[in-house]
Amino acid sequence: MNSYATTKLSSKGQVVIPEEVRNDLGLNEGDQFVVIGQGDVVILKVITPPKLEEFQELLSQARAEAKKAGVKKADLKSAIARVRRHAK
Repeated sequence: MNSYATTKLSSKGQVVIPEEVRNDLGLNEGDQFVVIGQGDVVILKVITPPKLEEFQELLSQARAEAKKAGVKKADLKSAIARVRRHAK
């Protein structure tokens, strides 16, 4: 799966990923990327959202850590309100 092809930058800053590369990588319309540029290198890294099961596991871990640290819902509401006041 080492596809490669050439492409060019449009006047609007758009780059077309050639069809063969899109197919080989399983890319679809609407996929999102992180773009990293350094020197003469540009890297596109697909952003893959976590699956719902993974999110549930992360949420459980966060809740367990918050409980262990003694964080309560009222503490969160207070912190959110404080940040919102400073953001205005």
